[in-house]
Amino acid sequence: MKNKKALITGITGQDGSYLAEHLLSLGYEVHGIVRRVALEDPTHHLWRLLQIIDRLNLHSGTLESFPALYKILRDVQPDECYHLAAQSFVSISFEDEFSTMQTNINGTHYLLAAIKDTSPECRFYFAGSSEMFGMVEETPQREKTRFHPRSVYGITKVAGFELTRNYREAYDLFNCTGILFNHESPRRGFEFVTRKISSTAARIKLGLEKEIRLGNVDAKRDWGFSGEYVQMMHTMLQQDIPDDYVIGTGETHSVREFMQIVFEDLHLDYEDYLVIDPRFYRPAEVEILVADSSKAKEKLGWDPKVTFIELALKMIRYDYDNLKKGL
Repeated sequence: MKNKKALITGITGQDGSYLAEHLLSLGYEVHGIVRRVALEDPTHHLWRLLQIIDRLNLHSGTLESFPALYKILRDVQPDECYHLAAQSFVSISFEDEFSTMQTNINGTHYLLAAIKDTSPECRFYFAGSSEMFGMVEETPQREKTRFHPRSVYGITKVAGFELTRNYREAYDLFNCTGILFNHESPRRGFEFVTRKISSTAARIKLGLEKEIRLGNVDAKRDWGFSGEYVQMMHTMLQQDIPDDYVIGTGETHSVREFMQIVFEDLHLDYEDYLVIDPRFYRPAEVEILVADSSKAKEKLGWDPKVTFIELALKMIRYDYDNLKKGL
């Protein structure tokens, strides 16, 4: 029996790398779309994939180019397409609204249109986000909770969700959206608050930094482990009927709690190093996000195992050990 083919946009990111590993373990032929600069400097741009890079098929392309996406889809003819690529850092979406809108909305639209024309049997996964809920009308949030995004990033994810749903209904494509709540790992980008905390705490412990500057440390999120969340992306595309699912732990914790666990593991008191910096406050804050994943538990068997404390410890120990080795 022929191996299934999967195409991943955003394969160089945290989720993309974990998903690629998971699909390879299931016997998939894995393809990824990357920018040309990544192929020219793999050590810097493809560091999350270096362990598996010889088992991947990487294609040069960008979400801004419909012809490039069309050609890749026509040539690869994937059985499944996972659309993870986006400008996903919320703070940047406030600073550069126009490129965030163009990349995230047009990129999703181009991809859907190319699939419809070149490989309509391909099953499509769109990476939604809890930021779509924004100023929440109910807690916890489920699939039917009304969207009220509070950032340009959140707005683009709502637009992508609607495009994905519309192509499913209009053209009978197998399209799913996973509305994933915050998921972290040692592969998280350094600009995101959890990785900023774990990496800076490690630097402070080793005498390389003297403070950590953050914004709203009392914002609450539903945090899980990325390595578990990507498995649900695959499971969604194995169902008989395409549908949309909220994925989260159902627990909420503050940025302050995360920081406390990380610093305590290094025998430090975070209050001795924390500087509240108004520059890191969002123009429109999202105070609390927490998932109701009942539907995913019932239909997909979703059962997260990594706890909030284990996640924080996993990240700080990775950053501290790596930094210490480098020194």
